[in-house]
Amino acid sequence: MNLHRTLVVCAGGTVDLPARPMNHRSDGGHLLVHPPRPVWERSELTPDELTRLACLVAATGKAMLDTLPQLDGGCLNYWEAGNNALNEKAHPMGPKTPRLHRRVHLHVFGRSPKATHPDWQWGEPPRFPAFADSDAWTAQFSPLNPGECDAIAAAIRVLLNTRYGMNAGAADLPTSGS
Repeated sequence: MNLHRTLVVCAGGTVDLPARPMNHRSDGGHLLVHPPRPVWERSELTPDELTRLACLVAATGKAMLDTLPQLDGGCLNYWEAGNNALNEKAHPMGPKTPRLHRRVHLHVFGRSPKATHPDWQWGEPPRFPAFADSDAWTAQFSPLNPGECDAIAAAIRVLLNTRYGMNAGAADLPTSGS
C-alpha cells in the first residue's frame, strides 16, 4: 500500500511523497510541493509566501537530481495542478467551483533517460489518463523508497539553509516512518 509521507515542513510549505505516485521511482520518481497555506490560485499567496514556495520547489528539484541515481543524466518536469478536484466525479460528486474546491500544489517529476514506462519515455511529454482512469493508472507506479526520501529530505534541508537562507532546522523535517 502506498502511504502519504511528509518529507519536509518549512516556511515555504511542505514536500510530500504522494499516496498515489504518477511516475515509477525507477523512471525518476514523483514528489508534491504544497504552499504554506491552502490557496486555490498561486496569486493568492503573499509575495513572501510565493518566494519561499519557489525556493522550496527549487531545493526539492535540486535534491532529487543530486540524490537519485536514476536521474543521472536526467531532468525534471514541474507541473502545477489541482484540476482533478474540479472533476464532477471527484468527491464531493457534482459540479465544483475553483475557489472552493481547487488547491494549488506542484508535482515534481523526475525524468530518467532510461525510463521504461511508455507514458514517461525520455524526450517525450508525459501522458496522463482521464480522471476516470487515474486510480488504475497510478496503481502501477511504485513510490520513492524510505532511503531515497530520507536522502532527498536531508539535501532539501541543506539547500534551504545554505542557498536559500530559510533556516530549515532538523525539527522541521520528519524522520523515517512519519
